Amino acid sequence: MKKILLPLMILAGLSKTAAQTTINVFSQIVFYDGYAANVSNPVPANTIRLANYRYAKKLTDAELNSFQNKITMNVTIGALCDNYDRIGGVHIALVPKNQLTYTLSDTGVKRIEIGRYITPFMNKNISPTSVPYTYELDNLYAVFSNTAIRNTYDIYVELDVFGVPYTANTQVVGCAGRNDVFEGTLDFVTSNDPTITNSYNNLLPLLDSNELNNYNSTDQPGETVRLVNFSLNQSTDNAKFFIVTTPHGANSGGEEYVRRQNFVYLDNAQVLTFTPGGKSCEPYRMYNTQGNGIYGTTVKTTLWWTSWNNWCPGDSVPIRSFTSTSLAAGNHTIKYEVPTAVFQGQDGRIVLSMYMQSTNQMLSVKDLSTVDVSVFPNPTADFVNIKSDQKVKNIVVYSLDGKRLDEVKDSRVDLTAYPKGGYLLDITLEGGLQFKHKIIKK
Repeated sequence: MKKILLPLMILAGLSKTAAQTTINVFSQIVFYDGYAANVSNPVPANTIRLANYRYAKKLTDAELNSFQNKITMNVTIGALCDNYDRIGGVHIALVPKNQLTYTLSDTGVKRIEIGRYITPFMNKNISPTSVPYTYELDNLYAVFSNTAIRNTYDIYVELDVFGVPYTANTQVVGCAGRNDVFEGTLDFVTSNDPTITNSYNNLLPLLDSNELNNYNSTDQPGETVRLVNFSLNQSTDNAKFFIVTTPHGANSGGEEYVRRQNFVYLDNAQVLTFTPGGKSCEPYRMYNTQGNGIYGTTVKTTLWWTSWNNWCPGDSVPIRSFTSTSLAAGNHTIKYEVPTAVFQGQDGRIVLSMYMQSTNQMLSVKDLSTVDVSVFPNPTADFVNIKSDQKVKNIVVYSLDGKRLDEVKDSRVDLTAYPKGGYLLDITLEGGLQFKHKIIKK
């Protein structure tokens, strides 16, 4: 539905050119040492400093009303006193209506990550001193124009980049003793495009910047696995899942230097397989003005880049997706897995974000239920353990052809007497959440 613009009014942060509207959210806002205590420096009007590395600003009703179905987000990161490649991103935060402030740890706030980028190795004294990132986010019109969401939540935009100044303090002229690391600008540009027909009427946040590895942040000990269990109060059509993910770990043999296959399963069916990276980083060389060990001094071949790179310093991270044509009401499980990840010296992690939009039935964000559940070991030679923040009510064991084999009212299943092969566990928690998980008996 096209929103009516107010052509005779001049609104702060909102400008109109022909049929295009630009909404400025942040202008050269300064980020500081991510490891240091929060600075007390003043912030722009109506802006919240959630941390040295993240700022938030609420979109006004006038700004939300100005969005149309074509949405482009432009982010510019400028060099200050960090000359290394860093991870940053943009998040939409749904904050309970009329809650005037909030924190990063506020459990009542729901987030989705709508853009991620890697900063280049920049020296603030060498041009270019900033790098642009652009994202096409037409799917957000369904969020910004959703009356049910807007009646329940205030919609904030969060911009972050985690930087540290320690190396630049000694390597970059003018950075001695400083703790400012980058500056950031964010604009939305929106217009009406009659060729855009996809629309969504609900939003389900699932994960936001969730850290995953195989040594201290996993749902299956020893493996790089994240399980996302969610419940739908109604059936829904054309459920589209958006995924943003990058591996990190820069030491020798670190995961950001090794390309691995990533697998995504929905209710035990494989729905997405991809390997990050796989492109030349030469187009971003111009922004890497600080000497570094990745770009070096000579142009590299595409084959050289694609042999190892998961992302390019100076580039935006792709937003991947998959679609389920129909999801029944009830409980579902997404399994995200990187089976060959190593994490040398127990260092590094994968940063994973995920959310869902769908059509047909109206689903409220408030109806989303997520529970942290671990099912391990898998494969197993004998026992399978279920660890959850909700008590396990019962577990039913099925063969893969659907034959019911056993039921236990415990969080542990004994498969010792079972033949080798695959089995399906139907797990019910005390809170009513039910989900299925495939297990392998070896």
